[in-house]
Amino acid sequence: MKLVRLVRIGWIIARYRLDTLVPVERLPAIVRMVMVISPLKLIPKGDKSRGERLRLALESLGPIFIKFGQMLSTRRDLLPPDIAVELKRLQDQVPPFPNDVARTTVEQELGASIDECFAEFSADPLASASIAQVHPARLHTGEQVVVKVIRPGIDQIMRSDIQLLYTFARLLLLLWPDGKRLRPVEVVRDYESTLFDELDLMKEAANTSQLKRNFQHSPLLYVPTIYWSMSRKRVMVQERIEGIPVAETEALVAAGIDLKKLAERGVEIFFTQVFRDNFFHADMHPGNIFVSTEHPHDPQYIAIDCGIVGSLTREDQDYLARNILAFFHQDYYEVAMLHIESGWVGEGTRANEFAAAIRAVCEPILEKPLKDISFGQVLMGLFQTAQRFHMEVQPQLVLLQKTLLNIEGLGRQLHPELDLWHTAKPFLEEWMKERAGPKGFWKELKKQAPDLAQRLPGLPVLAHQALSRIESERKQRLQQATALDNIQRELKHTRQGTRQLRLGLILVAIALGWQPLLSWADHQPWGVLAAAALGVVLLAWR
Repeated sequence: MKLVRLVRIGWIIARYRLDTLVPVERLPAIVRMVMVISPLKLIPKGDKSRGERLRLALESLGPIFIKFGQMLSTRRDLLPPDIAVELKRLQDQVPPFPNDVARTTVEQELGASIDECFAEFSADPLASASIAQVHPARLHTGEQVVVKVIRPGIDQIMRSDIQLLYTFARLLLLLWPDGKRLRPVEVVRDYESTLFDELDLMKEAANTSQLKRNFQHSPLLYVPTIYWSMSRKRVMVQERIEGIPVAETEALVAAGIDLKKLAERGVEIFFTQVFRDNFFHADMHPGNIFVSTEHPHDPQYIAIDCGIVGSLTREDQDYLARNILAFFHQDYYEVAMLHIESGWVGEGTRANEFAAAIRAVCEPILEKPLKDISFGQVLMGLFQTAQRFHMEVQPQLVLLQKTLLNIEGLGRQLHPELDLWHTAKPFLEEWMKERAGPKGFWKELKKQAPDLAQRLPGLPVLAHQALSRIESERKQRLQQATALDNIQRELKHTRQGTRQLRLGLILVAIALGWQPLLSWADHQPWGVLAAAALGVVLLAWR
């Protein structure tokens, strides 16, 4: 299966002549030579543009590659304009699957006919993406809704591609000794979990409800309502929203939307989700974001497609906030210490050396005007220092980094003068103050109150048990000390007795066995008898 998939990938690369997108001049000489004599040059490029060929190739390769193209489409600062425009079509203009397949899936999941479930159901999808497509409909009670349907057979294609990614990850570890620093297998494993969560629309519905609850009555973000009675694993029904797609800048301008405020609110929404709620929409490409036209000068985002969400541990939240604030203040030593304390760099790393390396990479970037600083550039600068200090990739932060890059790309598309740092800094400083100050202490105390209340009545018993245990351990230590003293005394007596035994044996042996002494005994028998008697006494006393 892997071989078949590899052959298909190779064929698609050749068919759409993706080799022409490679910047040959930047490659090593040997690779340039191979590219020059490559048989791919015999295949005609046709009349399609390079951006269109790349988009068609990604569509042919399947959902994982489409997701990659969607992420690239948000970074217009990294792509030529013609390619960015084409990749934008991957956000909601993937070729749809047949209407009769969609209807059959809905009827199977809901256990009723389309006419029984809906007063109207459109055969033409509103949007079609890599994993599902969306059909407009109307309930018998009159509400306008959209029906999201999973693509048939998509799970088999995704499993095949994920196994291929695992193969590439293991090859990277095998062929590149420093590859373990990137932890490719763990990254693929996290990506696998994230992608397959998207195939269960009940999880997406739950994520949507949670996000809606987090931003209830918020002027920043609106999240549509889920119709739980009509949602299943492969079908989800939710409120139909009205808004302008965030990527349609001209339409936003025509509607009088304040683009500067809209871009800044996008950044605020991201940091609110990550730090206040610890629950963030991790697939915020332009196809999933709309803008309400109800209040143009106080613009509100509308978010859909909550299939991919992320969260962090408390430690990762603190690490991330302190790191970003340290960058704001250009405190590279603090950044180095945070990396060392977290254990993310190699053992024995010296903070001053690591700080100097970070300073050399980031100082030229951070000396620019704030509006010209790209967070993506800072991340790339950090990764460049990673190889020297053996810094490992943290899989739990990969999703967050991807989301932040999406947000920055989207914000700069809306308002090229967007100052990401200026927008985020006050929010992070206030969050850190609340986290470490009296408010944070009181909030944590209230959070732990039910558990404390449950344990409080048992505290006297626990205290008595602890004191009893301490007293018991003290007595055991005294007994052990006494026993050790006795053993030492016994050993001392044993050593003395051993010396007496040896002396007694020697005297008896001399008395009985020494020939000269025996001849002397003929004249002085009492001397021998005295020596023998002394030896016997020593033996007996021992």
